[in-house]
Amino acid sequence: MMKQIVTISVGFLLSIVVNTNGLFAQAHRTAAVHTYQNPLAVELADPYVLQVKGGKYYMYGTGGVAKNGFAAYSSTDLVNWKDEGQVYYAANKNGWSDSTAAWNGAYWAPEVYEHNGRFYMFYSAQWGRNPTNEVENFRIGVAVSDKPTGPFIDLSSKPVFDPGYPVIDANVLFDNGRVYLYYSRCCYKHPVESEVASWAKQKGWFDTIEESWVYGVELKPDFSGAVGEPVLLLRPPVKMDDKQAEWESRSVTSKEVNRRWTEGSVAFKKGSTYYMMYSANYFGGKNYAVGYATSKSPLGPFTKAANNPVLQKNTEKGGVVTGTGHNSITYSPDGKEMLCVYHARTSATGDKRVVFIDRMKILKNGTLIVEGPTSIPQPIPGK
Repeated sequence: MMKQIVTISVGFLLSIVVNTNGLFAQAHRTAAVHTYQNPLAVELADPYVLQVKGGKYYMYGTGGVAKNGFAAYSSTDLVNWKDEGQVYYAANKNGWSDSTAAWNGAYWAPEVYEHNGRFYMFYSAQWGRNPTNEVENFRIGVAVSDKPTGPFIDLSSKPVFDPGYPVIDANVLFDNGRVYLYYSRCCYKHPVESEVASWAKQKGWFDTIEESWVYGVELKPDFSGAVGEPVLLLRPPVKMDDKQAEWESRSVTSKEVNRRWTEGSVAFKKGSTYYMMYSANYFGGKNYAVGYATSKSPLGPFTKAANNPVLQKNTEKGGVVTGTGHNSITYSPDGKEMLCVYHARTSATGDKRVVFIDRMKILKNGTLIVEGPTSIPQPIPGK
């Protein structure tokens, strides 16, 4: 049975309990329905929001109610979400993944795009072809449906392409009649020399530091493969005096894990500038955070922003939010507000990754700002 997931402001509930004046309670109620509060009542990681023609929104992500695949949620206001059930099943007629592999097949980070009247889901999973028995054998696939609620069927019985190393976190940009795929090369078996790695080894913490890097490649118009070779776009800093090194290396410098991530990229264009938001640090820890870079070309070179990170934990400032990352962007129903959709954790949700939506802006000088993380009532987007 489909169930309605509703967020109600605490203020509204209190008004019913403590106010005996009917007129006052009604006035407070009217105000309350125009506010929402993070986190939303959706337990999902790597959230991606698609707005279709007519204004309705669909959210996809890692986990939720899905098993060996992906679920979807729908909304008209970005606050109240309806569970649409599972929309992609790995065992479809063209399925190429291995649901018995590590992480139950690792069905992660789906993103859905409306293109030429159909809906295309890009996602990552464990590839069934694994002659060397790699633990991390992730590749990117694409499935298609006539509806945003599926069922999505893989276009091919194999991944979009095989770069020769595990990849996750597909993101697609349609630009001037061409299609670009962005993805993250995994840390797995990818040790990288850097000053941070040398420092960690001298401390006796880690012998090597593995890294994940973001690449971009042009896709064929029918999504059947890549055009040319992938281009390296973003990676963790090599030098410790790099302005980005401190925040992108926290998983290592806090002795959390011997990996530095650059993942969860999301690319979009504003004016003549290409923006790429990305996440760094351990996705399962408190230091997961978001930065961005800009370019004049969809395949770079990209320059990281001086005001990074633009989204990070707020516990050091008295807040309750940690693990902010892997975002997507969308717009309010009236089209006037740009919004950052991401997952995070709170002191109340524990290890569960839940969905947050906060406002974001691009200033006249091109600086990107995310107004979050928030966990207090605020106006519903577009209100």
